[in-house]
Amino acid sequence: MNKAMLPERMKAFFWDYPFHHLQWDRDRDLIVSRLLSRGDWAAVKWLRTRLSESELIDWLSRHRGAGLSPQRIRFWELVLGLPRRDVNKWLRNESRRVWDQRAPR
Repeated sequence: MNKAMLPERMKAFFWDYPFHHLQWDRDRDLIVSRLLSRGDWAAVKWLRTRLSESELIDWLSRHRGAGLSPQRIRFWELVLGLPRRDVNKWLRNESRRVWDQRAPR
């Protein structure tokens, strides 16, 4: 396996992308977003080998939890010790209304 490519077991999380063309260096934001929002435990463990805890915190802070359900954001708040005040602000943001009111998965 090319180091820049994703492990084959991640294919199910990227069903809507040409999986074998995804590369960590080029598609990092997409990969992080998808694995944080939909990844299983194995995917999260793999992601944590690629990014440190502080890099994950930085990524979530820069994106303000975009693309993640409120439940997933709260999960990452607990796991990573994100400031509750910041997470509450992200969840109250008007731009999340459409996202948060979508049908559950």
